[in-house]
Amino acid sequence: MAFADIVRSVENRTNAATLNWSIKNGWKPEVTGFSGYGSGRRVRVLARVLMSNPENLLVDAPSQSITQQAQRGWRQFFTIQVPNLPVTVTVGGKTVTSSTNDNGYVDLLVEDHNLDPGWHTIQIQAEGSTPAEARVLIVENTARIGLISDIDDTIMVTWLPRALLAAWNSWVLHTNTRKPVPGMNRFYEELLKDHPDAPVFYLSTGAWNTFETLQEFINKHALPDGPMLLTDWGPTPTGLFRSGQEHKKVQLRNLFIEYPDMKWILVGDDGQHDPLIYGEAVEEHPNRIAGVAIRELSPGEHVLSHGTTASLSTITTNGGQGVPVVHGRDGYELLQRYETKPFA
Repeated sequence: MAFADIVRSVENRTNAATLNWSIKNGWKPEVTGFSGYGSGRRVRVLARVLMSNPENLLVDAPSQSITQQAQRGWRQFFTIQVPNLPVTVTVGGKTVTSSTNDNGYVDLLVEDHNLDPGWHTIQIQAEGSTPAEARVLIVENTARIGLISDIDDTIMVTWLPRALLAAWNSWVLHTNTRKPVPGMNRFYEELLKDHPDAPVFYLSTGAWNTFETLQEFINKHALPDGPMLLTDWGPTPTGLFRSGQEHKKVQLRNLFIEYPDMKWILVGDDGQHDPLIYGEAVEEHPNRIAGVAIRELSPGEHVLSHGTTASLSTITTNGGQGVPVVHGRDGYELLQRYETKPFA
């Protein structure tokens, strides 16, 4: 038996034990709805079901100070997922049933939803839970440009995924202390000014546990609203942790398929593998990429991110694809380079 199999077995046994304990102590399933997306044809609904202690519900959160409202990040990662639980999803006037997977997630495609383009609120209820809401973005059929953005070290300074600093930033620091990369909101505003119907997707290797924190961060720092495509940390059949590169490649491929008439602006950083992933996308689908922007980390940030002073990968446009690529230390510098080399 591989080590990853042992770790996964321990994780499953631990969660089963804590799940039984929580049920005996009166805890109830609670649904967290994530931001989904779709087209006029179908919509992807994303959510998770965890056990919740009713005694921990805040009665009057708005009356608390900012410091009191800011939860410690580590609380987001100690959870009790509820596997194989029946779930009912209502999208517009259509109701479908499904169930959570082994890690408590709901990932469901709902066909023929009859929703108009724009943001909508849908309802999700798990067996034994109170109804919850989630948002979904239905992209306008006429949209021809979309933006896909990384999060960590692209719009938010986090130094991920260097394990020790990732743990410090995600588990210890207050969730309202994370800092934005300067100028990225202004850069995105310029990228989107001529494309009012362009959807924005945030594609990250960050954990779904941080969804609410990231949504608050995006709202607070005037970044464009958009669905987030995060991942689940933990052991898999092939390793101790899920592959961040594979996660991003799969989600990019899904978006290319879902919106076949759309060209994409890809934004990331050179702290890990964004240049490599985006470079492969350019090579394989040059007619689907309007442009690429790479935020360059400082030598110190590179050391904190992966242990060396230089980028792990670079992006090129070999083969004459003609896709414009801009580099910059922050959003302001990216904007300057973009103004001399516009994407579309």
